[in-house]
Amino acid sequence: MKALVFPGQGSQFVGMGKELYDSRKDIKDLMESANEILGFDILSLMFNGTNEDLKKTEVTQPSIFIHSVAALKAVNGLGAEMVAGHSLGEFSALVANGVLSFDDGLKLVSERAKAMQEACDANPSSMAAILGLEDAVVEEICAQISGIVVPANYNCPGQLVISGETTAVEEACVKLKEAGAKRALLLPVNGAFHSPLMQPAQERLAAAIENTKFRKATIPVYQNITTTAVTNPEEIKQNLIAQLTGPVKWTQSVQNMIKDGATNFVEVGPGKTLQGLIKKIDPSAEVASAI
Repeated sequence: MKALVFPGQGSQFVGMGKELYDSRKDIKDLMESANEILGFDILSLMFNGTNEDLKKTEVTQPSIFIHSVAALKAVNGLGAEMVAGHSLGEFSALVANGVLSFDDGLKLVSERAKAMQEACDANPSSMAAILGLEDAVVEEICAQISGIVVPANYNCPGQLVISGETTAVEEACVKLKEAGAKRALLLPVNGAFHSPLMQPAQERLAAAIENTKFRKATIPVYQNITTTAVTNPEEIKQNLIAQLTGPVKWTQSVQNMIKDGATNFVEVGPGKTLQGLIKKIDPSAEVASAI
């Protein structure tokens, strides 16, 4: 069985989407409609901006979404039987399985990005990548720290990202190194994504999601929060809202997709990050890029 997977924040690069834009008129028209929806020229930032431009959350998230959906259009869905997305990528996955239109998905991604940026600005917070420890050890040490620090991204065995108040994250990094972590590396982000500090953003996104039409899925989406196949639009909405303050359980999602028959994973969007993670989760899985 074939599964489509969609990347999240961090996979952006200068020039992203230009080849897709130049390849077909229908893709060009789709991408140009993004400028109108967002109210600014995001394509010029994608094609000709700087790395600094693309690092801004309100630019990064829509850019990756636009690139991913354009790539999806270029390959006509590839006859997949299931989809999943890493954090932001879940919105691209919901276009792939018919739950969201491109327009509605882009509006939600833009609202999500703005809300997350506001929440980041309100609290000094950060994230750190922890390498070489079992998930249970990371969970246990985070629970012992005073202050907010939680597991945020279960990326693959031995790679877990933690998120929370800067002082709590720094304290956790020290203790995790003492516990045997190969690395505990602060990430160049200015916020605590997928932690309780995203609560204000969650409330804002929830209002936008409740006012958006979600259709029944044509194929299941394996959502970050539940890690299991979901097709019901109301369930998808609630899981998407919960995702902002809850962890991205990518390892568990991929394991469940494989358990349910997935053998071939195609990454749709910029970069090859998810292919690398999937091979670490299950070396026997076949991985490829859509374009």
